[in-house]
Amino acid sequence: MLSCWVIYNGSLVSDKFQDQAQLMAEAAERQGIQAEIKKNYEIPMSLSHQQKFPDFAVLLDKDILLGYFLKSRGVPVYNDPAIIDLCDNKATQYIRLAERDIPMPKTIVAPKVYPKFSIRDSGYFEGVLDDLGLPMIIKEGHGSFGMKVYLIETENEFYEKVESLSGVDYVFQEFIAESHGRDIRVNIVGGKIVAAMKRQSDTDFRANITNGGRAFPVELTLEQQQLALEAAEAVGAVFAGVDLLYGPNGQTLVCEVNAAAHIRNILNVTGINVGDAMIRYIQEDLA
Repeated sequence: MLSCWVIYNGSLVSDKFQDQAQLMAEAAERQGIQAEIKKNYEIPMSLSHQQKFPDFAVLLDKDILLGYFLKSRGVPVYNDPAIIDLCDNKATQYIRLAERDIPMPKTIVAPKVYPKFSIRDSGYFEGVLDDLGLPMIIKEGHGSFGMKVYLIETENEFYEKVESLSGVDYVFQEFIAESHGRDIRVNIVGGKIVAAMKRQSDTDFRANITNGGRAFPVELTLEQQQLALEAAEAVGAVFAGVDLLYGPNGQTLVCEVNAAAHIRNILNVTGINVGDAMIRYIQEDLA
């Protein structure tokens, strides 16, 4: 019998992280796999002591160092920590998506500015404003569930935000008015679309359910299907939650690719447990 660890971050107090792990563990057990749910800190990353490891691990967290540690001990990790590492920083992810010519909002990666320093008088920020205009979106490199994503509507807001982000990776992004408060989440496993839902908020520019959005089943167009698959392939994610935006003139744009996407909401909306497809993929991959 195969064995696996389903890993989530034990420092996070919300029940949704343990719930995500429970969904995955139950999917593994339905396939006859012995699953053990682990908080990330319950796995000692000792480089000098030996310990027993499972046949594979499902990493439902962004503890990338733990992923690299497990791989170094011969444990197959899904998603691979290098993929989670790439996607966890929106700046590096957008660089990869642009490299593969994936349609997305116009994006500028902010230069590195050290904490307590400023490039306010360099003319750089004026160039960004001229290029993208207002309103615009500023996204910190690291953030989930729509957090650390800001709608900037005035120059005062713009300069206050960029001054507060010294020492932080972030990007400037074109605001897509057509997608205000709505997007599409597409869950992909092994290069195949498993489930999709439309998310919509009447109170926030972000459609995330965590921020009060609602979700509905959606029938994807061929363009949306193809773009979601291309985005997941571009970052190398075998498990991906691809967020799509409604662009101008009916065009579809990629908002981002999540390499550790939650699956509870899409199960509630569509009745499809993406975890089952993930476990089947892992079994085939190991075989």
